[in-house]
Amino acid sequence: MVKTVADQIAHDYAGRQVHMICVLNGALFFAADLMRALPLDCTYSCVQLRSYEGMTSSGRVEEVIPLTTDIRDKDVIVIEDIVDTGTTMHFYKQKLLALAPRSLKVAAMLFKPSQLQYPDAKPDYYGCEIPNKFVIGYGLDMDGLARNLPHIYAVTQSTDE
Repeated sequence: MVKTVADQIAHDYAGRQVHMICVLNGALFFAADLMRALPLDCTYSCVQLRSYEGMTSSGRVEEVIPLTTDIRDKDVIVIEDIVDTGTTMHFYKQKLLALAPRSLKVAAMLFKPSQLQYPDAKPDYYGCEIPNKFVIGYGLDMDGLARNLPHIYAVTQSTDE
């Protein structure tokens, strides 16, 4: 999955330098592996955005750690763990476009097309399309836990308390 995304980015940005913005905390593992797989010169920074409460999207996006890097006239790729409703990327892309990057793309590890509510938030690059399941592992969490699992797992909700 990482190699597929890296190959697409390398093809599209051959001979250019890119600035990667890792969306913490979920995209950390994917971003690290993706940047190591890229045969390009790249710089990076990290931001932290929050839109989930437990297993449910809150519908709001909070910028916990803001971008401090000047991205004017740079080719920018935002690295996200998962795009489902697109609320986070819709909000964040608007904010970044106001900073005048040369180009702006989104690379997501996972994409849930059935849940997308904002067409402009569809990732330009993604590793895998998945059905509408809550997933954990490889950076993805449930209330802060399970990020360290080496694989991605679907969580089934239990009606038991």
